[in-house]
Amino acid sequence: MVTVVDGPRRQADDRSALGEIGSWFRRYLHNHPATSLGTFGGQVVLGVRSVQYLVVDLVTGRFVVSEFLSQAAFMAGTAFLPTVLVTIPISVALSIQFSLLAGQVGATSLAGAATGLVVIRQGAPLVASLLLAAAVGSAVCADLGSRTMREEIAAMEVMGVSPIRRLVVPRLAALIMIGIALTGVTSFVGYIGSYLFNVYVQNGTPGSFIATFSSFATVGDLVLALVKAVIFAVIVAIISCYKGLDTRGGPAGVANSVNAAVVEAVLLMMIVNVVLSELYVLIFPRQTL
Repeated sequence: MVTVVDGPRRQADDRSALGEIGSWFRRYLHNHPATSLGTFGGQVVLGVRSVQYLVVDLVTGRFVVSEFLSQAAFMAGTAFLPTVLVTIPISVALSIQFSLLAGQVGATSLAGAATGLVVIRQGAPLVASLLLAAAVGSAVCADLGSRTMREEIAAMEVMGVSPIRRLVVPRLAALIMIGIALTGVTSFVGYIGSYLFNVYVQNGTPGSFIATFSSFATVGDLVLALVKAVIFAVIVAIISCYKGLDTRGGPAGVANSVNAAVVEAVLLMMIVNVVLSELYVLIFPRQTL
């Protein structure tokens, strides 16, 4: 037997579905700004408390060294090889693009300057931070999210143990140290990769590459890269830890927290990178080529 739905009933169902969609959209517009502000405020509070506890614990000797060493070893083992493998093709691609551009304007001898200005100042901290966010930040968020789902965080609070001091602060310190180390490794690998490709593949002059690099890559560029590394590491640590501690909804909630942590950290690092680069150019004007 086939049931036929009459026209008025079908129209009523359509209006009901459209009404539900419109109601959900209005609720989303009403709640999303408040949720976003609450998330931002929670991350700011967590960041301030984590930095405060880090300084206090280092001074008073309450810093959890064992957790710090364990996390630092895990982060280094997780991010070192992927960072090196990603840095090599990026440095080579930059060498190719700059050589094409330099050949068009007759400035092929400035390949070393391009490496100093692009790889060290921009490429090294960004590559290191992106690998930290993708490989390390996701692992940190998943770990804390799983602990939250198993109610370990609630148990620590019941026993009077601060999750921020016990879990967040060691991870923050480890991320800062590994971020600085990976930035140095990325700068070195980027320089070596660009040099080898320029000299042995593009038939560049070794002396010209090194001379232009040393002329235009200043200590300030390396300092800027290290400052960016510290700021990016703090961003990754705070966002990953906050999303992990704020996980809800079981295993699916852990996956959603990891995804949100990586996306938010990457977007925020891109914005901060633009701001820091512009401030550096305004405060320390570059010499002309």
